[in-house]
Amino acid sequence: MNFKGNLISLLLLVNSQLFSAAAEEIGTPKHPVIDTYHGVEVRDDYQWLENKSDQAVKEWIDKENAATRAFLDKLPDRAAIEQRLTALYAKSSPAYGSLVSRPGILFALKFQPPKQQPMLVTLHSADEPKSEKVLLDPNVLDPSGATAMDWFVPSQDGKVVAVSISKGGSEEGTLHFYRTADGTALPDSIEGVQYPTAGGSAAWNADGSGIFYTRFPRKGERPDADLHFYQQVFFHKLGTPESEDTYSLGKDFPRIAEISLASSHDGRYILAAVANGDGGDYAHYILDESAKPEWQQITHFLDAIKSIAMGWDDALYLLSRQDAPRGKILRLSPGVTDLKDAKVVVPESEAVIEGGAPSKEYLYVEDLVGGPTRLRRFGLEGGGEIVIPTPPVSTVQQVLPLESGQMLFRNTSFLEPYAWFLYDPVTGNARKTALFGTSPVNFKDCEVVREFGVSRDGTRVPISILRRKDCKLDGSNPTLLYGYGGYGISLSPSYDFTRRLWMDRGGVYAVANIRGGGEFGEQWHKAGNLTHKQNVFDDFTACAQHLMDAKYTKPAKLAIQGGSNGGLLMGAILTQHPGLVRAVVSSVGIYDSLRSELEPNGAFNVTEFGTVKDPEQFKALYAYSPYHHVVDGTKYPAILLMAGANDGRVAPHNSYKMAAILQLATTSGLPVLLRVSTHSGHGIGTALTERIAQQADVFAFLFDELGMK
Repeated sequence: MNFKGNLISLLLLVNSQLFSAAAEEIGTPKHPVIDTYHGVEVRDDYQWLENKSDQAVKEWIDKENAATRAFLDKLPDRAAIEQRLTALYAKSSPAYGSLVSRPGILFALKFQPPKQQPMLVTLHSADEPKSEKVLLDPNVLDPSGATAMDWFVPSQDGKVVAVSISKGGSEEGTLHFYRTADGTALPDSIEGVQYPTAGGSAAWNADGSGIFYTRFPRKGERPDADLHFYQQVFFHKLGTPESEDTYSLGKDFPRIAEISLASSHDGRYILAAVANGDGGDYAHYILDESAKPEWQQITHFLDAIKSIAMGWDDALYLLSRQDAPRGKILRLSPGVTDLKDAKVVVPESEAVIEGGAPSKEYLYVEDLVGGPTRLRRFGLEGGGEIVIPTPPVSTVQQVLPLESGQMLFRNTSFLEPYAWFLYDPVTGNARKTALFGTSPVNFKDCEVVREFGVSRDGTRVPISILRRKDCKLDGSNPTLLYGYGGYGISLSPSYDFTRRLWMDRGGVYAVANIRGGGEFGEQWHKAGNLTHKQNVFDDFTACAQHLMDAKYTKPAKLAIQGGSNGGLLMGAILTQHPGLVRAVVSSVGIYDSLRSELEPNGAFNVTEFGTVKDPEQFKALYAYSPYHHVVDGTKYPAILLMAGANDGRVAPHNSYKMAAILQLATTSGLPVLLRVSTHSGHGIGTALTERIAQQADVFAFLFDELGMK
């Protein structure tokens, strides 16, 4: 008699019954609403949960949170997991990211647990950590951890830095200014420069006397429904009232324009990249500050120019996917703005070009090879290709050319924490600098393998699998499969020391490089967006099936995880294949695909997902919308839905509605939990203690559901 196995099964059953009883007590009421799309009537019983100001909705959320906490807090490992995570974070080394170089100085964001938020620091160089000075510490501004930096931009001489600051994970930023020498705050501040819909940015003029910045409409300038749209560019002169700021660019841009600004190295030119929502189409404009003419348009949305980097000599380097889905790089000579005059300096190859970073003498190119990356060096006008050595199966996360002619790049992998490397083009060598991470754990007993699933249409889909070297392929391994599949975003190797908890219990961790991402270029992305979105779900299903066919795991030991667009993926998988997995963790997900475009950021997503206003796109959206495919009486897997009350990217009511309908529909006896964080949003700017609490809940939930001891 297997007493231990029977006891575990009994505990799982008791936990599930406890939650079912709590959910039944909540008793989410139905208030049916009928929406009609192209003659199709669609019933929505829980549309009332979209009204976040309704007291009944607030009370319902409180009850759901209470039921979820009662369930999770009773799990035997929950408290111990949080304690271990807290201890590991306290032992982890500082992480330096988002480096910006100015003459004689480096700016960086430094995250040093147990501090709640990253700090803005300066250093003399990447080899002189003792030269570090803290310029701005949000943990001092707000000890609760609710205040975060969205982004920062130093002036061209490095003497002043502009910082967007927001609260509560809202990403609703106000621009502040600080002197680099002593961190003194200047009196200038500008509201409304940043919001989750279109983001935000700024770029300094040559002498640091003023700054171009993005701004959303102020109340009264447009109807309330448009206050998070119609982003424009304004100019602010330091030391003057904001009321004197002048309009610069954007009145004729689309409602869903997203503007990103940058200055040339000498500050003469200001570049504006304008995205048409989130679908991956861009237009570019340039302003010659020295001549004070009008902005000139360089590219249009249909030109397939994805990004532009400004050279040290003011030449422009354009990443083009026009007739080159894996990318090529074009060059426009200084002062030339006609795209017809651009010359190919890096042709398309077998790798996907992610971007180019020009230095004084060379052009550095970041490539993606199905997930892992590589780094190449060319002459400024092409030719002389050299592959720069990087660790195997790793990711180059940032490339930063320096005034010295050398170049810094940040690298990481599944098995090794990040490190900044200094590359010297004279010697051709790259060495690790003093800015590198150490980990409170190691993965020496683990390895990474690349395998492939075969999707419904025969497409081979890569899977990166992190496993212990003694992993037995007998179908018994608890396995967690992660996916995203959207916006052309690629899932490259990344280091996360918390995965050690998973590996210590015999777990296998896998990442699916499915269509919708950019792992194999624009065709890979386009094959998974708009009316082709079902390919994304088929690819992920194929990866899950491969893990079982290859004897890594079985349905009772398989869990899946994703967030945001990856949350949509989770919803689609659990509704299309409810028996495929045992457990699902889905964070800040999109589940009602028919109404998501009514939310501010949902309108920006139309160029990626489509719109219900188009008959064919509506048909595709309705065919996979997870919320509309929950069927009563189905045995759904155990589900943990996580949402942030301040989420400006995906409305949290997506999670509310999905939880309500699943809790009533499922007959598996497994829990459907809703966890709503009242002090965070989409995940950006979340305080460390809340991040740890979320991770502890996820681990405890999965360990319990998969029987991991």
